[in-house]
Amino acid sequence: MIRLAINGGAGRMGQAMAEGLSQLNDISLVALVDSNQPRELFGARWARSVDELSDTEISHVVDFSLPDAIPALSLWCASNKVALVTGTTGLNDEQTAQLEKAATVTGVVQASNFSLGAVLSEKFAALAAPYFPRVEIIELHHDQKLDAPSGTSLTTARAIGAAREAAGLEKMVDMTERQTVAGARGAQSEAGVQIHSIRLPGLVAHQEIIFGGPGEGLTIRHDSFDRTSFIQGVALALRAIGSQPQFVRGIDSFLS
Repeated sequence: MIRLAINGGAGRMGQAMAEGLSQLNDISLVALVDSNQPRELFGARWARSVDELSDTEISHVVDFSLPDAIPALSLWCASNKVALVTGTTGLNDEQTAQLEKAATVTGVVQASNFSLGAVLSEKFAALAAPYFPRVEIIELHHDQKLDAPSGTSLTTARAIGAAREAAGLEKMVDMTERQTVAGARGAQSEAGVQIHSIRLPGLVAHQEIIFGGPGEGLTIRHDSFDRTSFIQGVALALRAIGSQPQFVRGIDSFLS
């Protein structure tokens, strides 16, 4: 039985995770961790900090919080040999290094998106990448998202870049010479893929990967209409990871 604590349990994602994961037979939701009191507890108890928990009651932590919380959370999980599954995005190099350090002691999964459809769309994009000379990404999220571009779009861009490099293609170069309004062409990823970020109320998480070639185009679109779309992927990660030291990026390796 997975004995679970959710860090960021009072947030919208934390509440959605708590409601969905608490209904699964092999997961026991023990605690929601947040400085703010969660609206619903779903049978768990409220803890203001992971320091109020012990490794005897918790085997796994799911984290949907803020990047600044990652160092302390990583240290706690490592110290207690508790597995960590995090979907927090916008991490800097130091925060990522803290996760990697924890993974030398316990199991850690870091993913930019836990939607199975989103992961599959990244795979489809990598498959298509060698056959089109140009590709751009439009990512659309709710207006409360604090980071841009999204972690999902960056992961997708890296997958496209790796597929193009493996096929012997050169890095894409934007031919635009003049932007009448600065930033009109979006941001360019390391792989040379232009990424355009949209933030609007009413959205949840959406992405379009648009390929262009001679006389044709291909659009791969994924939509998360509700945060319940992430529960299946989080559960998959929880079942695949334990206290054995390892660092897993993304959940695509868990898909058979």
